[in-house]
Amino acid sequence: MKIKLNDSALAAAAAEDMDAFIQVVVDAIKAYVGSDELTQEAMQGLSPDHITLWGYVILRDELCDGGFIQLIHNGYGPFFFLNPFAKAMRLWGLKDFSKFIYRAREVYDMHHEAIERDMDYDEFMALYEQYPEFEDLDDEFICQEEKVTGQVAAYLDDHLLDFVDIVKE
Repeated sequence: MKIKLNDSALAAAAAEDMDAFIQVVVDAIKAYVGSDELTQEAMQGLSPDHITLWGYVILRDELCDGGFIQLIHNGYGPFFFLNPFAKAMRLWGLKDFSKFIYRAREVYDMHHEAIERDMDYDEFMALYEQYPEFEDLDDEFICQEEKVTGQVAAYLDDHLLDFVDIVKE
């Protein structure tokens, strides 16, 4: 069974903007696995490309909302830094972004244990002052987010049938 997506939903999302285009495909992936969370169980029924696309949306949303500290504290560090996410981005043609993820991995390796531990809100907020090296990475991502998301959308558009089967209404 393949992931199906109505052509009208895809066309409407594509007409809206690149974020909506990516999101409609990710929503179809989520519906296919029956989960809003990218868990081990959810990943079992997906291709590496599906997982990478869904992962990019998580990464983008986390970084735009709270930066690398939030991403790591929310438990996503191992997914992005201990798996071949950066390699997948390189294979998708996002070489500079792949290098960016590898640079972030170096900072992650130095500080992840302190960031991943359980803590209250005040302790969490203090992490931003304790680990300012993430701030430069966060700022760099925010500056390049539109370009990177555009590159992800272009890859998705060029390989759409690897992600979904388009169903005519």
